Amino acid sequence: MRRVDFDSASTTNVQAQVLKTYIDLLQKEYANSESLYDEGVAMHLKLEKARAAIASLLQVQAQEIIFTSGASESNSAAIKGVCFAQRDKKHILTTSIEHSSVRYAVAQMAEIFNYEVTYLSVSEKGVISLEEMKKSLREDTAIVSIMAVNNEVGSIQPIQEVGEYVKKHSHAYFHVDLTQAIGKVELDMKYIDLASMSAHKMNGLKGSGILVKKNHVPFVPLINGGEQEFGLRGGTANALVDLVLAKTLRLYLEEQKKKRPHIQALKERLVTGLRKLEGVWINSPSEGIANIVNFSYPKIPSEVMQNALNKKGFMVSAKSTCDSKSSEPSEVLMAMGLGRDRSLSSIRVSFHEENTLEEVDSFLKAYREVIQQYGSL
Repeated sequence: MRRVDFDSASTTNVQAQVLKTYIDLLQKEYANSESLYDEGVAMHLKLEKARAAIASLLQVQAQEIIFTSGASESNSAAIKGVCFAQRDKKHILTTSIEHSSVRYAVAQMAEIFNYEVTYLSVSEKGVISLEEMKKSLREDTAIVSIMAVNNEVGSIQPIQEVGEYVKKHSHAYFHVDLTQAIGKVELDMKYIDLASMSAHKMNGLKGSGILVKKNHVPFVPLINGGEQEFGLRGGTANALVDLVLAKTLRLYLEEQKKKRPHIQALKERLVTGLRKLEGVWINSPSEGIANIVNFSYPKIPSEVMQNALNKKGFMVSAKSTCDSKSSEPSEVLMAMGLGRDRSLSSIRVSFHEENTLEEVDSFLKAYREVIQQYGSL
């Protein structure tokens, strides 16, 4: 049976050019980039060249790029690092639909370090209210953390407007989780102080990510060690993985720009088909990004539907993959006010550039068959 990957929001296949470059490097490069002999110096220079290339793509300075193991580490480091550097500020402002790496980091700051946390509500389209954000900002707010694009429903937050207001009307720092946004929405880094992203979401290697930390942002490192990453993240550099991240980002940005019309056509085909099925609710806002479509058939729980679709050859998710083992309803859909039944029966389809309209049609046929088989249970 041919398998169809409709779960790119969870992870992506490694781009062929990235994989080849990585394998070539593995076969001949092993020196520690902090060593002072010729091989170590050469590796260090390559690493800094990659850092500069990434900075240019993101329109920030090279010394503002910190290599990490992925977005979860970057998110946690951004929140804790900034808060620990401002001990007189004990308030965090975030949203009710963040990724678990932000949600748990913020909860830990509240439970162990006595921070107050304000969770911004969202509309039924999964978008925050700018007015609520403005009213919630306080003199002692250390950090505002808001994801640019939601990983479950694809809603897009007004990042530029939030950033502008935070800069002009507070002394807080603004962190943005860019994991699902890179290559899919246009973003101006001017008003963003810290940003997180993960290579494996953009056809790169797992265990590879970036934290953008602007030079003016105070920061206490969570991983202590040597002087790697400007003294902000200790430990021997995963140099080869970091090197290929520059190529990963460049190729992904180029590919996404070319493929946007195709991805939009896939979304429109799926949404049109779903609307013809009685009892199916579309949870993703029409204004959201093209590659994520979240929907529910309340009579069939997510796990039952996922297993049935898996047997028919389709790889899909329900919630964020980091929360996939939980039997609780989607916190995102509950926060959007869509109700427990829809939250317990959601399916997330997320497209990549190699998906086809024929695959969408096959999926709709399979989804209809599952409804017919299990819908009366």
